[in-house]
Amino acid sequence: MQQSHHPRRIRKVLAAGLSAATLSIGLVACASTGDGQGDSSTLTVYSNSLSDGRGEWLERQAQAEGFDIQLVDLGGADLQNRLEAEKANPIADVVFGLNNIYFENLKNQNILDSFTPSWASDVEPGLGDDEQYWPIVKEPIMLVYNDAAYAPSEAPQDWPELWQKSQYHQQYQVPTSMGGATTQMVLAGILARYLDDNGDLGVSEKGWKAIEEYFKNGLPETKGTDLYARMAASELNMGQMWLAGKEAREKEYGISTTAVHPAVGVPMATQHISVIKGTDATEKAQEFINWFGSPELQAAWSQEFFTAPTNKQALSTANQEAIEQTNSFTAQDIDWETVAQYLPQWIEKIELNYLP
Repeated sequence: MQQSHHPRRIRKVLAAGLSAATLSIGLVACASTGDGQGDSSTLTVYSNSLSDGRGEWLERQAQAEGFDIQLVDLGGADLQNRLEAEKANPIADVVFGLNNIYFENLKNQNILDSFTPSWASDVEPGLGDDEQYWPIVKEPIMLVYNDAAYAPSEAPQDWPELWQKSQYHQQYQVPTSMGGATTQMVLAGILARYLDDNGDLGVSEKGWKAIEEYFKNGLPETKGTDLYARMAASELNMGQMWLAGKEAREKEYGISTTAVHPAVGVPMATQHISVIKGTDATEKAQEFINWFGSPELQAAWSQEFFTAPTNKQALSTANQEAIEQTNSFTAQDIDWETVAQYLPQWIEKIELNYLP
């Protein structure tokens, strides 16, 4: 998920350039001590899934359950980088919201701890690694368009049409940074169509040309301005979004949008949760995960934020429309092993050569 551009009451640290020592001081300075037990009672939770009121809601629910949590909100890549930098002296106790690619990278660097949640038998085996990171939410990553701009017959049916058809040029938003998980999933979904063992970084020349044209013919995002605000103001008409973000922003900005259902499918992100290895609060972190992934909490999260939980016991009381819409998408057939292998290099190449 990408970060919200709205002011937040969440106590968080956002400056990616801070050293681990500076971050530690910042966290201690702003840690919640509502239970009167001091900083040692605070559970530090890192996530890229705190936008649209999630963080504030989670704090309230956790407090009611007896957890004093400190939330740190970062984009997916920034979150991974932070955890890697802090590996020798971990600050986080729990991380959630990242997809399989990020969690596999963290696992391979020995950053995650093994733990089997109380609800493990209620999720489909293999969605996570069934050892260190466990699935909580499934979410399609989509191209959306403003219904006021296009009738369904006039709208694009897949991402490549954005740069292949001139009527869509300068009508869609492109990112100006590669730190967000949603952005990386979109680009992975495009590049996965052009995998070539003999190509540059495993991608054919045609694939890199597609990336070049994608950025060349789009409008760069405006820092601090949401895609939906720009669509409401008729600055542009299309862009990337995740399902829960679509539903929340339609309400906030008073516009109706449609998500494109490409024949090849969409990148399907599964968010996970894990204990950080080396935490001084292992037992409390495990208790938090048992609670957060429980059917009661996941159903409530679904109802509040329009998500499809992976916990089977949560489905009957979760948001049925969110589940139905999630299931309406075909998961794109993506070689995730190859994507995980090359993604950091893809990001570097895109940042150096194609970003606006």
